[in-house]
Amino acid sequence: MDTDTDDTPGCYYNQSVRFFYEASGKNISTHWRDRDYVIVTLGMAVCFIVIFSNLLVMAAIFKNRHFHFPIYYLLGNLAVADLFSGVSYLHMMFHTGPWTIRLSKYGWFLRQSLIDTSLTASVLNLLAVAVERHQTIFNMQLHSKMSTRRVFVIIVFIWLLAIVLGLVPTMGWHCLCDLKNCSTMAPMYSRSYLVFWAVLNLFTFSVMLAVYTRIFVYVRHKSQQMSQHTSQMRHRETVFNLMKTVSMILGE
Repeated sequence: MDTDTDDTPGCYYNQSVRFFYEASGKNISTHWRDRDYVIVTLGMAVCFIVIFSNLLVMAAIFKNRHFHFPIYYLLGNLAVADLFSGVSYLHMMFHTGPWTIRLSKYGWFLRQSLIDTSLTASVLNLLAVAVERHQTIFNMQLHSKMSTRRVFVIIVFIWLLAIVLGLVPTMGWHCLCDLKNCSTMAPMYSRSYLVFWAVLNLFTFSVMLAVYTRIFVYVRHKSQQMSQHTSQMRHRETVFNLMKTVSMILGE
């Protein structure tokens, strides 16, 4: 973005990051405060925990042959997306607070794009896992019969869509030529883009919850039918195992 010139009337391509923060009314500190130290320290600690835990998940799936099924490939990709989120937020920790005003516009857009891409990839992958579980359970299968090629096509599609959505503001959906439309939360992002991005991810997450709800209702109904032929203890154990399985998937 810094290579652009201010030839377009009403545009502010040559202005600094600080200019847009001040124009949007968002406070940007020039010196380190106790609050900044606490936020960065806690943020970095959480990022390292997220990165390490997801590395363990990826290593377990890669090494264990029993995990080489579509659901585990999707869970592995979810771990990659969460790992990327940890790296993105770690990058932000090194470019936040008083460091923000040192960023070029390109550096600022890169910081935000990494976060948007990682979060979108995580949400889309959660939906893919939910759909795979729905297909498997309703077909009464232990593992999906989806081919490995199809799984990788889905994974590539998830990342392509996430990357495109993350790069949209850099490609033009920003407020460098419309200061009145700048968001206070992200001073160089257009409010309309943030609304679009938030609604899209909220819709995706809502569909995922609806799929899991349908799975839960279906399996609970089946377990109640089976309870007529099994003991009460067996029925409780079935419901408990169902809840544990769904919790494990959502926890990933």
